[in-house]
Amino acid sequence: MGEDNRKSGGRRAAFLPATVLVVLIAAAAGLFAGSYTYCMANPTPHSIPTAVTGVPAPEVKRAEFVRGMEDALGASLELRHYATLRDARDAVEEQRVFAILEDHPDGRTASLFVSGASGATVAQLLTETAPRVGAAIGTPVTVMDINPLQKGDPRGLALFYVSLAASVVGFIGSIQLSVHAAGLDPAERIAFTLGYAALGGFAIAAIVDWGLGALRLPFAESWLILALTMFASGMVFTMFNTLIGRWAMLPTWSLLVLLGNPSSGGAVSWPLLPSFLGAIGRWLPPGASVNAHHTAVYFRGHQHAFPFLVLAAWAVGCCAVFWTWHHRHPGGREREVGEGTALPRG
Repeated sequence: MGEDNRKSGGRRAAFLPATVLVVLIAAAAGLFAGSYTYCMANPTPHSIPTAVTGVPAPEVKRAEFVRGMEDALGASLELRHYATLRDARDAVEEQRVFAILEDHPDGRTASLFVSGASGATVAQLLTETAPRVGAAIGTPVTVMDINPLQKGDPRGLALFYVSLAASVVGFIGSIQLSVHAAGLDPAERIAFTLGYAALGGFAIAAIVDWGLGALRLPFAESWLILALTMFASGMVFTMFNTLIGRWAMLPTWSLLVLLGNPSSGGAVSWPLLPSFLGAIGRWLPPGASVNAHHTAVYFRGHQHAFPFLVLAAWAVGCCAVFWTWHHRHPGGREREVGEGTALPRG
């Protein structure tokens, strides 16, 4: 009888978390599909920063063209005036604008310079729309891509994929350390996370560049970005594992996969994302990774500190939380305290 009761109690103890997992996994599947579909299935522009140059004479035609573009796109062109085309191109390199509208002196023609590397989806929309609008108002518009994507990345998705790999494998590696190397002390756990992040970042960059030739990478900088992304993602799981134990996968998945990757700007440019996601994406590890890598590959010499600071803040912050409350982490070796007493060492 006692043995039957123990078996029954054991089944109940196992059935409860298993039932919870069934519900959570089903919900995660739906949310995963929903988040990516919401962000990527029908990207819609909201406000597209656009540089404007040219003589004042065709101002009326310019206004007519801008209104036609806004009506066709269902979005506003956020016009920023620059004295010369060179100044406007510098603004593209600094990623302050996505396109340049240049009026010609004769007032009867215009040029639209797009930047495929700034955002392939934005450039495609502008390229398809501008000639139609120009024809409608009697002002032929020539479209030219002044910063095209690399041949091995014609859709501009390769950087999204490598950043996705770094962030997902980063926290999966931390999960595997928790399962297969549970006895690691705090400093050892951080060191091994850093170790697989460094090797993993090298492997991703080497395969994408040297192996497949899909992208020509600034190798050292790409390696650094990918390693920092993997380390930050791994420490995100470690932090949540410290705070809430075995359910750490839930907030980690939500933060990095359900929210972070769709809002990263890698698959769909930020001006085409829902405004809320476009605003927060830069502050999450996947978005910071895409941002840093995108600039490193396509806008060399114009790198910004912000994405590196975001990745470093997540890495350092998660390490600090783990280190401060490491006694709550389920891993760590046991050490003897006093005679016949064992306490967990976090």
